[in-house]
Amino acid sequence: MTSATDILIDGFGRIREVVHRVVATHSPQVLAERVDSDANSIAWLVWHLTRVQDDHVSEVAGTEQVWLSEGWNTRFGLPFPPEATGYAQSSDEVGLVQGISAELLRGYHDAVHAQTVGFVEGLSDDDLARIVDERWTPAVTLAVRLVSVISDDLQHAGQAAFIAGMLGRRRHG
Repeated sequence: MTSATDILIDGFGRIREVVHRVVATHSPQVLAERVDSDANSIAWLVWHLTRVQDDHVSEVAGTEQVWLSEGWNTRFGLPFPPEATGYAQSSDEVGLVQGISAELLRGYHDAVHAQTVGFVEGLSDDDLARIVDERWTPAVTLAVRLVSVISDDLQHAGQAAFIAGMLGRRRHG
């Protein structure tokens, strides 16, 4: 029988697969390219989805974000405050995500994925029922928060894949 945590781990694994596939062969220039002046880039989308996962999962796990604990914020060298996740960033701010390599994006995502899976593997069904956010009606359980992260991340990963396809068509007719 498959457990709820097995399903969550599978969901996070699917995000990782898309991230790896999308960034695999692209240069930092292509990763930063935007299909129009207000569009998100592949690099921004992958950075953002990984930051959201890192932020949200570390909060419910009671751990420090990998972004800070492993020095990814320094390695990326982005001109944002350390707590920035990309949420509500302007088009100009999106455009500042430049010079980020596929290896850096994959490395950060893999580190966050490892911390996420390590946390989820230790959860029980009772843990998943724990209330983690009372600002909503109904209050948000840990299970709902984790599914929300998976949903949001898969949407952004799909957007990045779509952009990669568009850019490929532009280059190859």
